[in-house]
Amino acid sequence: MYKSRFNYENTTRAVFFGEGNFDIPKIEPTKIKADRFIGFNEAMSSKKTDCGIHFFLDDYQFTRLWNNPNRYIEILKKYTCVMSPDFSLYSDFPKALQIYNHYRKHWLGAYWQLNGIEVIPTICWSDEESFEWCFDGEPQGGTVAVSSVGTQLNKQSKQLFINGYNEMIKRLQPETVIFYGNVPDECMGNIVRIRAFQDKWKEAKVNGW
Repeated sequence: MYKSRFNYENTTRAVFFGEGNFDIPKIEPTKIKADRFIGFNEAMSSKKTDCGIHFFLDDYQFTRLWNNPNRYIEILKKYTCVMSPDFSLYSDFPKALQIYNHYRKHWLGAYWQLNGIEVIPTICWSDEESFEWCFDGEPQGGTVAVSSVGTQLNKQSKQLFINGYNEMIKRLQPETVIFYGNVPDECMGNIVRIRAFQDKWKEAKVNGW
């Protein structure tokens, strides 16, 4: 009864072939090149579905997807594509929590693909130690997504971002990088930038909207 009710971290829903030391579920590559996205916090109310869904939001806004994944399958299917969820990998988080968040991102991404949803893998890292596992389960080639929001506040955090971005390019060799937020000059590749909510809010404030 208890096992059936709480699903033991979703292992009773689906078990996927895992990569690396932590059996991270694999996300298959996609070559979709969407350039219009809304946040998951808008997905339930939006009347326009000819766009993709991103998760560059505070984690509390999409933890419910992990807690009850089946509830949101039909909602996500309405949209052009869905990025894998950006569970936080802050460098000051315990390593165990970072790996758990990476696992959750991949389990949901693989589960959505299993249910016929077009998934763009969101690539995340923290510090250079995370390179040992943060690319496990990510596809080579195709389209990926990254976010620079909150990473350009100081020299150290910016360098951590650049290091991870370069490592991603080297290991995954993506065909297209969907980039949420400002693109540092050091970032190379076929980049499609989408504006962060913060950019739109600042623009509206300046223009008095």
